Amino acid sequence: MDLNLSVFQEPRGVMRVLHLIFSICAFATITGYSGIIKYGCALGSGSKSFSYPFEIVVTDSLNSSETTKCNISILGDFSSDAKFFVSTGVLAMLYTLAIILVYTKFDEIYKSNTKLPLYDFLITVLFGVLWLSSSAAWANGLTGLKTETNPHLDDDTACKGCTATSNNFSTLNISVIFGFLNFFLWASDLWFVYKETSWFLGNQRQGVDGV
Repeated sequence: MDLNLSVFQEPRGVMRVLHLIFSICAFATITGYSGIIKYGCALGSGSKSFSYPFEIVVTDSLNSSETTKCNISILGDFSSDAKFFVSTGVLAMLYTLAIILVYTKFDEIYKSNTKLPLYDFLITVLFGVLWLSSSAAWANGLTGLKTETNPHLDDDTACKGCTATSNNFSTLNISVIFGFLNFFLWASDLWFVYKETSWFLGNQRQGVDGV
């Protein structure tokens, strides 16, 4: 099986490797995250774990009697933003694997066929848009997740002095950074992919002929 590994010495090959690595990093930081919410007061304490896709429903009542109680309510569904982000990462990974195979195994066909570079360019544009929109959506969802995982304590005299804590969100913060970094990488690759298209090559030929 002959492979053209020299493509990895070109910017388009190097960029695809970076796409693969950072796409995996982006969705892995979300799907691998697990947190736990701890809450309590003088009447007792409790905890609730949460993870991807972050559909959180927690209701609890800490009480010593019917008249002395502290109600905990944690409600938040951030699954749509999280799934959008993860889906973008998985699809980007799969497309990157596919186009790397084309570059290494069918590079001559890729260069001689005017349609393949155009499709590659348009799909790269699409993923640039998807990374930007999904990263913005997930950043907004993460803000809501941080707010909702701090339990809402009822305004009750028995709840005075109650405390509520949640996990460190540094891993999820990093996932947002990876998302916008992926957008930058895919947007940066547009120039290198565009140079393989008939649009760019045609303009070059016209410039040479016009000299």
